[in-house]
Amino acid sequence: MLINAVPQWQGAIGPRASGLVDGCLELSELAGHVLGRPVRHVRQDPATSGVVDGVAHRAVLTGANRAAQLAALEAPGGPVLTIGGDCGVELIPIGVARFRHGAGLGVAWLDAHADLNTAESSPSGAFHGMVLRSLLGEGDASFAASPALEPGRVALFGARVFDPAEREALTRGLAVRTEDVPATLRAAGADRVYLHLDLDVLDPAEFGGLNHPEPGGLTISRLIEALDGLSEMDVVGAGITECVGTGAQLSVLEPVVAAVGRLLMRA
Repeated sequence: MLINAVPQWQGAIGPRASGLVDGCLELSELAGHVLGRPVRHVRQDPATSGVVDGVAHRAVLTGANRAAQLAALEAPGGPVLTIGGDCGVELIPIGVARFRHGAGLGVAWLDAHADLNTAESSPSGAFHGMVLRSLLGEGDASFAASPALEPGRVALFGARVFDPAEREALTRGLAVRTEDVPATLRAAGADRVYLHLDLDVLDPAEFGGLNHPEPGGLTISRLIEALDGLSEMDVVGAGITECVGTGAQLSVLEPVVAAVGRLLMRA
């Protein structure tokens, strides 16, 4: 198993977004310590720009940052744990997993948000709210995955905040809200799984270092229970994103990181 630290923040917009860089670096250090694996730092461009065609910081997201991630995944030699950064860092590793493992790939999307907006529907222009829609092959052509994830093979767990376009995407069956992720993915025909964990799936009272906190989230114990429930499936990669916490604040995440590591190191 490899750990890639990807401190991209330009996919997010908001007062805490710049903290994603330090949050990524410190969380990846914690992950390396807990899992006993070296951390590879994937250099990200600090450049910024305005909103272009509905996407903020478009040039760096489609240019240097994407190229660096692709290079880091050319020959991984095993499952990769990607530590973000914003949720936009998941576009490349999930896209690569879909290419390598085929149409049977399912995605367990543990996140307070569905991330199913498009450049046209996004209220902010922040790409981290569009990444799952892009992985399903829709939205802006500069980001839309090809091959795309199969509709219905994305299981949303812990999602509780939806924009209108995201609700419409759910009614079309692009993704499925569920309390039983393994059963949902098996029923959809998924034979391998990528795990996406945005830490804002947690309640802010459990962990305060969230880029986009939303009330009513999971406890850490409930999150670990959900992660352990995936052990019956073949988890081929994972990402942990949207951390702005640092220092001693991160200690509560040690059992979460350990649970993700168990899934990736079973082989």
